[in-house]
Amino acid sequence: MENAAVLREWFDRVDSERTGSITATQLKKALSVGNLDFPLSVVQQMIRMYDFDRNGTMSFEEFVALNKFLLKVQQAFSDLERDRGYLVHDDVYEALVKFGFSLDSPAFYTVCESFDQKKNGRYRLDDFISLCIFLQSARNLFNSFDTAKQGRVTLDLNQFIYCTANCRI
Repeated sequence: MENAAVLREWFDRVDSERTGSITATQLKKALSVGNLDFPLSVVQQMIRMYDFDRNGTMSFEEFVALNKFLLKVQQAFSDLERDRGYLVHDDVYEALVKFGFSLDSPAFYTVCESFDQKKNGRYRLDDFISLCIFLQSARNLFNSFDTAKQGRVTLDLNQFIYCTANCRI
């Protein structure tokens, strides 16, 4: 789905009510047609990542931004899965470094454990996408508090609760 005409056609099919935007439920159904079956909470997080006007739905322009992100993640997965159909920890780590995430070992293994659905150290495409969505959302939220761009923030309890509620999948 690289070109705008194809994306527009796909978006218009999903926007069955012709509102000019799609809901999380509509996006979830559409993704499942492409064999990407995510919990509704993950799809809602996808929308929050690119909901530039903060209306809770996804416009075509927001969808294009999400699509660009998903294509990048899918390409990283394809580059590293070596015809196995899944990634292992080393592959996930390599992909995350390419995306600019330099997590220490405890953070890396904690996040991996959270997204290893079958608890077997194998990350299918939907697991990997979910993990990347979480990390990108967390980075976006962190950056909104790191106004001095120093890589550190100080939060009061209310801000911490806001952060955990917004990064929850």
